[in-house]
Amino acid sequence: MAVVAFSLSSCHIYQKYELPTDNSYVKTFDEATKEAVDSTSLPYLSWDQVFTDPILQGYIETALKQNPDLDNAVKNIDIARAQLKGAKLSYFPAVSLNPNGGAAKYGDSRMDKWSYTIPLNISWEIDLFGKILNTKRGAKVAVEQMEYYHQAVRSQIICGVASCYYGLMLLHQQLDLTTRTSEIWKDQVESMKLMKTAGWVNEAAVVQSEAAYWNIMSTIPDIKNGIVQLESTMSLLLHEYPRHWDVSDNMEFDLPAKLTKGVPVVYLAARPDVRAAERGLATAYYATNSARAAFYPGLVIASEGGFTNLVSGMITNPGKWFIQLAGQLTAPLFSRGRNIANLEVAKAQQAQAMNNFETQVLSASNDVANALAAYHYNVAKRKCIVQQIESLEKSVEYTQELLTLDTKTTYLEVLTARSNLLSAQLTGLQAWHDKVSALISLYQSVGGGR
Repeated sequence: MAVVAFSLSSCHIYQKYELPTDNSYVKTFDEATKEAVDSTSLPYLSWDQVFTDPILQGYIETALKQNPDLDNAVKNIDIARAQLKGAKLSYFPAVSLNPNGGAAKYGDSRMDKWSYTIPLNISWEIDLFGKILNTKRGAKVAVEQMEYYHQAVRSQIICGVASCYYGLMLLHQQLDLTTRTSEIWKDQVESMKLMKTAGWVNEAAVVQSEAAYWNIMSTIPDIKNGIVQLESTMSLLLHEYPRHWDVSDNMEFDLPAKLTKGVPVVYLAARPDVRAAERGLATAYYATNSARAAFYPGLVIASEGGFTNLVSGMITNPGKWFIQLAGQLTAPLFSRGRNIANLEVAKAQQAQAMNNFETQVLSASNDVANALAAYHYNVAKRKCIVQQIESLEKSVEYTQELLTLDTKTTYLEVLTARSNLLSAQLTGLQAWHDKVSALISLYQSVGGGR
C-alpha cells in the first residue's frame, strides 16, 4: 500500500491543475489574473457604454438576439454542462431493474413450469485511483472554456456589427462628398464653356473639365456597390435577408483618453479567447491524469436482490426473496500497450495546449499594441490632413480667382487644385475610419463586449 500511495503521488493523478509558469509572459499572465478587477476599465465596460450611437445600439441588440453563431455558442455551454452533470453522477451507484421469465418443453412434457426472476441490480465503482475525479474536473473546466468561447463570440459579433456600421458610415460620407463634388465639377464644365465662348479659355480647358467630371462620376457606382456589399454583411450578422440599413451622420466616436494611453497586462487576463485557451490547457492536464489512472485497477462493488421462484435450479412456488453481493477488481494486463499509447497521446496534446496558450497570450499582446499604435498614428495623421484640406481649399479659391481675372493662370492649375482637394478630403474620411477601426479593435482585443 505504501508503494502504491507513493506511485500515485508521484504521477499527480489526484492533484488539481495549476498554470505552469516556466516562462516570463505566462508568469506575468498568471499574476495578472490575481490582481483586483477595476469595473470601470476598458475590458469591463458594457458595449452600450462604448457604442453610444442609438442606431448602432439597435443593430447590436438585434444581432445578439438573432445571430446563430452566438446561439451555437450557448448550445455548446449547455452541452458542456450536461457532460459535467454526467461526470458528477458517475460517483453514484448504477441501479437497474431486469425482470425475466421463461419455460422449457422437452419431448412430450408439458410447458407448465414457468420460472421468473425480478432482480434489482446495483453496481458502484469505487474511485480509488482518480478516474472519475479527473473526468469530473475536466468536464468542469470544459464548461468554463465554453463560457469563455461564448464571450469571445459575443465580442466578435458586437465589434463586427460596429465595424460594419462605421464602414457604411464611411461609404455614405464618401458618396455624399463625391456627389457634391461632382455637382461642383458639372457647374465648372458649364463655366468653362461660357469662358470659351468669351475667349478666356480654349477648347482644351473645356474637355479637361469634362474629363475630370466624368472621372469623378465613375467612382460613384463603386461606392454604391461597396454600400450594397456592406449592407449584405450587416444583414448576415443580424441574421436577416439583405436590405438597406440606415446609418447616422454623426461621426463622433472616441474612447476616454485615460483608456487609450496604455493597456495594463491585467487587461489581457480578461480576454475571453486567452482564458479559453488556458482552460483548454487545464482540460488537457486532466485528460493526461485520466490516461495515467487507466494503469491502475478498477474496483466495482455489485449487489443484486429481488424475488424469484427459481431456487437451486428448482422451480418452487411460491417464490422466495434473494440477495447477492460481490466485488470485482479489474487490473489492466494485456491492455497495457494501449494504455501507454493513450498516455503518450495525452501528453502530446497537453504540450500542444500549452503551445496554443502561449501563442494566444503573445497574439493578444500584439493585437493590443497594434490597435493602440494604429489609433495614435491615425489621430496624428488626421490632424495633418485637416490642415492640408484647409490649405487646398484656399488654393482652389485663389486659382479660380486668378483664372477669372484673365491672368497667365491656366485651367490645369485649377484642375490640379480641385483634384488635390478631393483626394485630401477622401483621405481625411479614411483616416477617420482607420481611427474608429483601431478603437473597435482595441475594445475587442482586451475582451470587451459585456
